[in-house]
Amino acid sequence: MNNQNHNGGDPKRKRYVIHRAKGKNQKPVKKAAPPAHLHNQTPVRQPVQAPRRPHEQHRTPVRIIPLGGLNEIGKNMTVFECSNDMFILDCGLAFPDAEMPGVDIVIPDFTYVERNKDKLRGIVITHGHEDHIGGLAYLLKKVNAPVYGSSMTIGLIKHKLEEHGLLNKVSLNVIESRKTVKMGCMAVEFIKVNHSIPGSMGMAIHTPAGVLVHTGDFKVDYTPIDGGPIDLARFGELGSRGVLALMADSTNAERPGYTQSERKVGDSFEKLFVKAGNRRIIIATFSSNIHRVQQIVNMAAKNGRKIAVLGRSMINVITTALELGYLDVPKNTIIDIENMNQYPPEQIVLITTGSQGEPMSALTRMAMHDHKKVNITPMDFIIISATPIPGNEKHVTKVVNELLKSGAEVIYESMYEVHVSGHACQEELKLMLALVKPKFYIPMHGEYKHLVKAKGLAMEMGIPKENILLASIGNVIETDGSKLQIVSQAPAGRVLVDGLGVGDVGSIVLRDRKHLAEDGLIIIVVGINRASGEVVSGPDIISRGFVYVREAEELMEKAKQLLCHTLAECSVYELKEWTPLKAKLRDALSDYIFEQTKRSPMILPIIMEV
Repeated sequence: MNNQNHNGGDPKRKRYVIHRAKGKNQKPVKKAAPPAHLHNQTPVRQPVQAPRRPHEQHRTPVRIIPLGGLNEIGKNMTVFECSNDMFILDCGLAFPDAEMPGVDIVIPDFTYVERNKDKLRGIVITHGHEDHIGGLAYLLKKVNAPVYGSSMTIGLIKHKLEEHGLLNKVSLNVIESRKTVKMGCMAVEFIKVNHSIPGSMGMAIHTPAGVLVHTGDFKVDYTPIDGGPIDLARFGELGSRGVLALMADSTNAERPGYTQSERKVGDSFEKLFVKAGNRRIIIATFSSNIHRVQQIVNMAAKNGRKIAVLGRSMINVITTALELGYLDVPKNTIIDIENMNQYPPEQIVLITTGSQGEPMSALTRMAMHDHKKVNITPMDFIIISATPIPGNEKHVTKVVNELLKSGAEVIYESMYEVHVSGHACQEELKLMLALVKPKFYIPMHGEYKHLVKAKGLAMEMGIPKENILLASIGNVIETDGSKLQIVSQAPAGRVLVDGLGVGDVGSIVLRDRKHLAEDGLIIIVVGINRASGEVVSGPDIISRGFVYVREAEELMEKAKQLLCHTLAECSVYELKEWTPLKAKLRDALSDYIFEQTKRSPMILPIIMEV
């Protein structure tokens, strides 16, 4: 008997799930052994209820609250809430832009989750990219909840939690495709998808209001490196039973056609390895792209080359992939970087980080002749196997230029097909819409232009305009099965992480940093006798980032005379009240500096009590 038919008619019948997440500190509960006739069959899922009569349409409402990943690239995080239960899907980070000097990473605002942490039943993760797991350690310092993901995803999360001292404090649970996790009155089913990292999952969220499908980051690859194509059959099965809403990856919604298979890169590598001849091959790529690394390994083994790995994140990910069986490397193929110079150039492939031109990455340091173990020479054949993330183009170009100056040959994405995207293009998004047949559609994971383009694709597929919702972070989206609407706003935004400080860099600090970076700093130092109000030393002027004092002695001397004159005009009372005195000195010098240079440096008066 088919297990779905067996239980589908009566929602009170017993269902078999992997874990039951009831609250914080809850250890995973192993499933009960199913009857013999259910062995080796697809796990029982929450049944899709038949359409109700008009007077029965209103069901228990479900709320969807995106806290990141909308109108932006990165820091993906979505909260799902029903009655007194809540779970989180993904918790990522974003990298700072040019408007955030000194900031290390950007994470979502966790205020809403902290306020409702008693409802939190668990955290499910679609895959192991930084924009989906990078904020998790910071969240788990504030709330305690079990985490669920594929073996690769959980393996990468372990490294993150270990760095933050949380590894033994969090329940980590490996979930396989087509398995289900109970989240109070909701249940989350994991569905295999293709992406640029192994172990990527979409989610079917079974709720009292209906089934919600979240694709995660995905593409349709019929010839994937790991041998497992996207589970289109399960998406189609869900669609045939009725899906309330589809939440789909919109990153590539502007690109027509289909995303090419990862195997296309393997074909390019085969030609480039021949082109390299007797030169050392250096390949820079994303550390998380294990499929890309596997193809490099295959080509190296085929051509009798040894592999050295450089870059902390690359070493961590490859080590995890080897331990979990996601990477197949012939014995003695990988060598220690310390032993690389024992082999001739034609026997070496160096896999490294730095495909985005990051200032501290291994490839950048090689390009700038600042790496202790690798020197770039004309005997190097360098492949940058990645597309620059928007905003990184200048950094990548600078690295390419410096590598070329060293005499190396550099291959990058615009010259050869050495990179393919991990995100679905237009035809794949249409395929997902056709399979799932949702009543409502919510584009996810993209800037506003991507969301708008995805909306247009959905309308082409016959979804009414009024059933497509373009949301923003913080929107509280509610559905009872009959309608979907924004009902309120939750606290949302960005939290800046700088070193060990989380959230202590705000808009005022950023404004000051930009001011310092653009115009520099002038410090005025004056010593005053507090009792008599007499100026006993100074004023002295210190310049940093404004002008080189030795080349602007006349300007500095006249500025000092102006400050002396300003102090002389002050009464004894004004000299004793330091706040207005500082303002008077600042205003006088600011006006003079702008008049002479048309610049507005930050001016910081310091009064020393003598």
